Amino acid sequence: MILKMMKTCGLISALTLAGAATAQQQSENRVAATSDWAVYVEASPRECWAVSAPVETLNTRDGAAVDVNRGDIQMLIFYRPSDNIAGQVMFAGGYPFAPGSTVALTIGGTNYELFTEGNFAWPASPQDDASIIAAMKRGADATAVGRSSRGTQTSDKFSLIGFTAAVDEAASRCAG
Repeated sequence: MILKMMKTCGLISALTLAGAATAQQQSENRVAATSDWAVYVEASPRECWAVSAPVETLNTRDGAAVDVNRGDIQMLIFYRPSDNIAGQVMFAGGYPFAPGSTVALTIGGTNYELFTEGNFAWPASPQDDASIIAAMKRGADATAVGRSSRGTQTSDKFSLIGFTAAVDEAASRCAG
């Protein structure tokens, strides 16, 4: 399934997204903040992204809440014109996902499937990206549920307050 998704999205996109998450951690080029979302821009190569951290996180194992150490947990919408990437959704879970697992993303009662590789998850196609972004623009929150390689189930809730302004800002800064 991952191989099929990688062929659809392209290996460059997957590697680019992993780089975007790392760049955001190191980037000081925040150009806008809209409530719960921020926008970052890098010049070379030209990259723009809207990003948010979860407002609520729950980690469980065998049905009981557990404390776990996780890295940065983020939802990103990424643009890189030089690679024809325009509005790619990515979820960084802050841990390695279980091999072959998927992340369930729920927005306004609609479920979407994100495919995992390492610490990252993303939709299977640009059409899925567009559907998710449209739902996020209409929604109040988004919840990503995944499973770590150690069997921990995680549920991360993201506020969508300011999402539309942030994603539109990122898109316009990387237009053309």
